[in-house]
Amino acid sequence: MKIYSKVCLIFLLAMMVWCQAYAQENQTYIIHTIQKGQSLYSISNMYGTTVDAIVKLNPGSDQVIVEGKQLKVPRPDTITDQGTFHTILQGETLYGLSQKYKVSVKSILDANPGLNEKNFRFGQVVNIPKESATTEVPAAQVQPSQPEASKVQQGIPGPVQSRCKEMHKVERKETVFSIARKYGITEQELLDANPEISDAKKLKRGKLLCIPYPKAQQSATAQPEKTPTDAELFSQNKVTEQKISVIKAAVVLPLVPGEQGKAESARMLEYYQGFLLAVDSLKRTGTSIDLYTYDSGSTVASVNSILAKPEMQQMDVIFGPLYTEQIKPMADFASKHHIRLVIPFTSRDNTVYRNPDIYQINTPQSYLYSEVYEHFVRQFPRAHVIFINATTGAEEKAEFIKGFREELTNKKLSFTNLSEDATAEQMKEALQKDKSNIFVPTSGSNTVLIKALPQLTAMMNDSLYKEKVNAEVHLFGYPEWQTYTKDHLSAFFELDTYFYTSFYTNNLLAAPRSFNSSFRRWYGKDMEDRYPKYGMLGFDTGFFFLKGLAQYGSGLENNLDKMRLTPMQTGFKFDRVNNWGGFINKKVFFVRFTPKFELIKLDFDQ
Repeated sequence: MKIYSKVCLIFLLAMMVWCQAYAQENQTYIIHTIQKGQSLYSISNMYGTTVDAIVKLNPGSDQVIVEGKQLKVPRPDTITDQGTFHTILQGETLYGLSQKYKVSVKSILDANPGLNEKNFRFGQVVNIPKESATTEVPAAQVQPSQPEASKVQQGIPGPVQSRCKEMHKVERKETVFSIARKYGITEQELLDANPEISDAKKLKRGKLLCIPYPKAQQSATAQPEKTPTDAELFSQNKVTEQKISVIKAAVVLPLVPGEQGKAESARMLEYYQGFLLAVDSLKRTGTSIDLYTYDSGSTVASVNSILAKPEMQQMDVIFGPLYTEQIKPMADFASKHHIRLVIPFTSRDNTVYRNPDIYQINTPQSYLYSEVYEHFVRQFPRAHVIFINATTGAEEKAEFIKGFREELTNKKLSFTNLSEDATAEQMKEALQKDKSNIFVPTSGSNTVLIKALPQLTAMMNDSLYKEKVNAEVHLFGYPEWQTYTKDHLSAFFELDTYFYTSFYTNNLLAAPRSFNSSFRRWYGKDMEDRYPKYGMLGFDTGFFFLKGLAQYGSGLENNLDKMRLTPMQTGFKFDRVNNWGGFINKKVFFVRFTPKFELIKLDFDQ
């Protein structure tokens, strides 16, 4: 019986691998393994499809998707200008993929900056580019027109086959040595293929160079004597990190009041003022920065006129824009010229899922919520959650509450529900001994707090509760509670309150207090009384990226986890959304008001 079970198991595994291979060969769909925080919306944007198309292949996925499970994602029948996608099967190698799709290993790695030797494994999805997508094809390689093709058939010689494996566009500070090393050829081979280079020490930026086939390589499709391993290929294609002596940064925001109104431009100006304080702090430590500032206006045309300026192609990093419709042209420009684009505000744009040069500061809700759930379970492993069902503003937190209930169920943690009009006695009856009883309103509205807090404090002060129930009690809520703190401070302390947020500042701390003083001294005013404070957001984003470029240069992306900076307000924890996409910020804090009248910021990543 045991032997029969083992045979069945082996057969099932073999069938799974065969089915996946069959799907790959017929290009019907991609097998995607769901990662923490991903939603159908984010997954559909990663692959350039729609939520409806995914649901059609995966009935029921519109109700719930589970981390670690697999989804079938439809893909085009042919390779588009952006390439196609491939789910790595058991035993597949990087070299094997290059042979299968007839693209170079370098092209695959360039299209997947998040791919490395550690995560090249079964189940991972990689973007397979068109070989010519990132190179300019010389005239000799252009396919002949139909009349020319007929001449070839009649015996008339066609165009000569190019000796160039690909074309390389010279970037700033590149040399003959660095380019030759990048493509695995000798300097002399590069010079022989480009006799017009008069001075090997000086290469003009933007010049196209012919990259010849290595002499050892007899043809573009010649098989190596020994098949290279993944480790060897990743090592050979590792890009040398370069220091940046003078950081070139651009800020592109609507700083001048226009159609968008004075309030919006005032917030952007405050952001920029905080950003300037970060630049000043870094310059005092010896960091050299060339800062370019542009008013973006509110239209795509105004952004395009800025991007047309010659100096924009020289940037190491660009901060902006504010408006969603301006993101695509800026993102396309950043991708074309390999410039980091830091988007400080919106979380609703989907460019980050397909563009490796994007940094999105404001976390998409699905990723933010998954971080909150994880930290909550870690903080309260014996939780009993009591939801206070709100009638006002509940729709804004519906997605959070739905996912929260699913997480509690998965972790086998108990929960119950109460009306927002529940009395202190009803609240007391909902408590469980030997548990962390946590009241969670289903709305971030202050109206719900105004109703619930008096009943909760009355329950806590009830003598019967203290003598007989004596259960651990907490209140848990949302980032917007920062704006209600002054109204409910006493109750927050008494109820041992927590709220989650990706931004938090406390004037009792030395650094924010010093920043407020500097801001007032520089600009003769205080920041606007709002959360988040845009001046601090400007400082934190500016300081993080400019400091990172000063420390790690072109290798910033490989050292993000080493950036240990204490923010004024906004923390950073960047992860790539996939192998071919950009970075999103997953930083979440818990802020706690203890019964001992302490304010504590809980940072789970330190």
